[in-house]
Amino acid sequence: MHWLALGEWSPYVVGIGIGVLSWITFILSDKPIGCSTAFTRASGMLERLLRGRGVLNKEYYRQFVPEIEWEWMLVVGVVVGAFISARLSGESTGRWVPDTWAASFGASPVLRWVVALVGGVLMGVGARWAGGCTSGHGISGTLQLAASSWLAAMGFFAGGIVMAMFIFRVLG
Repeated sequence: MHWLALGEWSPYVVGIGIGVLSWITFILSDKPIGCSTAFTRASGMLERLLRGRGVLNKEYYRQFVPEIEWEWMLVVGVVVGAFISARLSGESTGRWVPDTWAASFGASPVLRWVVALVGGVLMGVGARWAGGCTSGHGISGTLQLAASSWLAAMGFFAGGIVMAMFIFRVLG
């Protein structure tokens, strides 16, 4: 079991693992892997907590019922799995600001968290607008050879490269 303590895994092994997980997901639930719907459901649960059951009458939440489903548990599993992996590999440092960020923008955790929050909100809006996130399109959609998902995946990579260059070369 020493392989669980590795700091880096082979991308080929990880790719095969994600592919097998996708097959199992399709077999057991007849649904593709995706995470952005979990955040939609969570926002509906939060709104229902604050505003009451009337939220369930909204057209959007009739389609994406605010309840805990397997996608929600997938997100929880990703977070818990990342924590366990970091602990087992000895890479859990407890740093709030990564070294690369600190070198370009300083060590302020507030700035880092604000930028991460704004980026996360923009990604969430984009994922809902595109009808899926990087896992929905990039893994499940490309697995099904959906042209829209291949186009979205190319856009993810191109957008990621452009934004990384902008953030670290222009702003930093």
